[in-house]
Parts: sequence; structure tokens; C-alpha cells
Amino acid sequence: MPTGIYQPSNQIKLTNVSLVRMKKGKKRFEIPCYKNKVLEWRSGVEKDLDNVLQIPNVFLNVSKGQVAPHEDLKKAFGHTKVDDIVLEILNKGEIQVGEKERGAQLDRVNREVVDIVAGKLVDPKTKRVYTAGMIEKALDQLSTQSAQQHDSNKGSASGTATPTKNGETKEAGEGLKALPKWTGVSTTKSAKSQALEAMKALIAHQPIPVARARMRLRITCPTQILKQSVKAAPKKDASEESVEEQKGTVKDRVLSYLEQVESQDVLGEEWECVGFVEPGAYKSLMDLIGTQTKGRARAEVLDMAVIHEGD
Repeated sequence: MPTGIYQPSNQIKLTNVSLVRMKKGKKRFEIPCYKNKVLEWRSGVEKDLDNVLQIPNVFLNVSKGQVAPHEDLKKAFGHTKVDDIVLEILNKGEIQVGEKERGAQLDRVNREVVDIVAGKLVDPKTKRVYTAGMIEKALDQLSTQSAQQHDSNKGSASGTATPTKNGETKEAGEGLKALPKWTGVSTTKSAKSQALEAMKALIAHQPIPVARARMRLRITCPTQILKQSVKAAPKKDASEESVEEQKGTVKDRVLSYLEQVESQDVLGEEWECVGFVEPGAYKSLMDLIGTQTKGRARAEVLDMAVIHEGD
């Protein structure tokens, strides 16, 4: 006769679980997910729902195994389609994680953000990249400044204002509101989008001298098109200076977007140029090539971020 303790066959033991909760219709609904998979789903990295959900069902209390009745689902969501409700909770619900897990997530996202930023920004004088440690220190400085500015604005809410030359008053920190701010990483947004915010803040505030790394392009265009004048649609409020800037040949305008020309050559009836362009000017250059050459010229990205490593 077999001996031992057996676990009931209808009891499901959940391990490595992360809960996503949503309060709706005075009820709190939960779905059990695998740890670290919810953020990957929301950022688009994970696309297989089976790798995210531990159980494809809606619960009132996961730890007690209390499944949400259809009546509660109907009242809160307006229908009882479990698959649709699961997706709504997964996409919009609040992720419940412990302090240890939350700290690990923040560290992971912070490393990803710093690595992305360190690969995209350079010292504008030397064109060399900064170490991840220097980038992280600069971001910490911006985060501290943002926190201090927030506290200062809260203190000035009592009515304290700075007088100006014209006798008008200006609230403390009003001039800084237009600049991008950095308040630290978050686990609710992707590392890529946060890295973009971090770069904007670093470039705006310059805690260390930084600039976007340049893109290296190869541009090819038929020689007969290069000599053509740029055809620009006149603007109603265009000034004489802006009209002057629109004049010139196609070649002149293309070269005006390049910060540095590495090489130029004519191969048969085709002009080839390799040069560097700031990422912010890339779209305008592509628009110029598209409109002025009617697709006969091409711009090929050779390197997305040209940087110079330190010695």
C-alpha cells in the first residue's frame, strides 16, 4: 500500500509569479504572469501570450485560487470574453512586484539606458565616447537637479516670485520648464524611449559636454541632376533671407547638410559622396533627395553612429 502525502490533483501551485491587477466596478481582478515577462510583452519584445500568462484566466484572488465569476466580469467589463479581459488587464493593469524584484528591474533598465546613451553621445571636441560610468554620473546629477527644482517650485507656490526689469513677476524655475528633464529610470517604459529622453536632457543641460554621434552616409546621384537648381515651393510668409537660402544647385544643398565630407568622386555619369551628417539633419536631407531628384538619387547609411574610441 503506497504511503506518503499527496497534493490534491485540482490544486494548481503557482511559482515565479508576478500579478497584474486592475480595479474596475468596485472589484479587483488579477491575472498570474511569469516574472519579467509583462514588461517584455508591453514593450513588444515578447509576442507569445503563452510565455507571459501562467494561467489564461481572470481571478479575484490568485493566491487563494478564487476565479472571477462571470457575473462580476459582465458587470465590470460589460462582457464575459475572458481572453479580451485578460489582454486588457495585461496591457493596462498595475504590475505587483516585490521591493527586491523592483530594484532588480530598475537596475536592469538603468544599465540598458546608460549603455544606449553611451553609444549615441560623444564629446563634441574630441568626438570620443564617454564611459558608461561618466554617463551614469551625469544622469544622476540631472536627476538630483530635477528633484531640487521640484522642491523649489513647491516652496514658491506660497506666492514667492522673482521681480523682472519691467516690474513683472516671474515664478521661480519658469524659464526651465521648456527644457527636457531627467528624473531617473522607470520600469513602466522601454529602455529605448527612456534613453532618448535622457539624451535630450543631457544635450539640453550639458552637465558634461555632449553631442549626438554623427551618421556616416554614402550619397549617389546622376551628375546631370546635380547641376539643376533647387525647386522650392514659395511660402506665404517667406522672408528674403529664407528665399536666398533655398537657392543653389542640388549638389550645393546636399553638401550643406553634411558636417564633413570624407570623399567625392564621379564614376561615369554618377556622383558619389561619403560624408557625415548630424542625426537631426538626416530627415531633411532625405526629404531634399526625395523631392529634388524624384528617386534617382540614393542615400545609404554606412554607420548609424560614428564615434572615436578612446586611446
